Amino acid sequence: MSAATTRSRTPDRLCAEAIDIARAAAEEAAAPGVVGEHVEVVSEGDRVVTHFFESKEFGYRGWRWAVTVARASRAKIVTLDETVLLPGPDALLAPEWVPWSERLRPGDLGPGDLLPTDADDLRLEPGYSGEDEPAPNSPVSEEMAELVESEDAEVTGGPPANLPLAPLRGSIAAVAEELGMRRARVLSRYGLHVAADRWDEGYGAKTPMAQAAPATCVSCAFLMPIAGSLRQAFGVCANEFSPADGRVVSLAYGCGGHSEAAVMPKPPRPAPHAFDSMNVDVLPLRPAPEGSVPAEPSGDGTEDLGHS
Repeated sequence: MSAATTRSRTPDRLCAEAIDIARAAAEEAAAPGVVGEHVEVVSEGDRVVTHFFESKEFGYRGWRWAVTVARASRAKIVTLDETVLLPGPDALLAPEWVPWSERLRPGDLGPGDLLPTDADDLRLEPGYSGEDEPAPNSPVSEEMAELVESEDAEVTGGPPANLPLAPLRGSIAAVAEELGMRRARVLSRYGLHVAADRWDEGYGAKTPMAQAAPATCVSCAFLMPIAGSLRQAFGVCANEFSPADGRVVSLAYGCGGHSEAAVMPKPPRPAPHAFDSMNVDVLPLRPAPEGSVPAEPSGDGTEDLGHS
């Protein structure tokens, strides 16, 4: 038996000595052979004591069997209260559960996966004026939902006859259709700011690549403009050799692939020869004596050096 420990008071003597009763209760609740040594006894109150036994259950490292026993006032018989498996101070525990919406990371969405958005998503706001109902053939309209859920719906080559192709003439939805803005929801101001912060963090002016770039993307010929209010701060890179190819980049971003980073000069033309290197010039080692005839060059490239 190990030495008893205390929290706020001394454990009841009879309850603290009831180790055999506690072990029998733990072995009855657990699988055979998984109840280990008695490790601790803790006083829970007047004549109430909890015995802790080591657990040898696979996958429950550091867990302990806790058996609580008690006795009535002036009674000498110890009775069993409860038996439970509890984690110890160094127990192996599962990580805290996190909702899927908080666990989701960029790149987790694969082919066939669907990512629903909440009706009150802060990144989105109603399209049109915010007052009209969605267009009848919009995916979020009630008519479309009833059509999809209907058991009598059949797949045909064209749309159903009772499903209008265009909103009512003169409505705000009709004007939105004409202007190309027929979307049930659009990005809110908050959604725009979140996207801008995310893009600027990955391909913005504070990145190491931009700090070492010879110029910014605003003057690069490979920058493709985008539509919307974010066009004043972002564009799409179209340089296949750039690390940001195909990505939205800040106008203050830059890399070594800038279109004007290094204009290759034309190779210099070699200077023309100053003399004809195909013939041999005869140069005597010393001045010829007066009255002598200069020697003629021989056919094999040798010459008379003037020795007699």
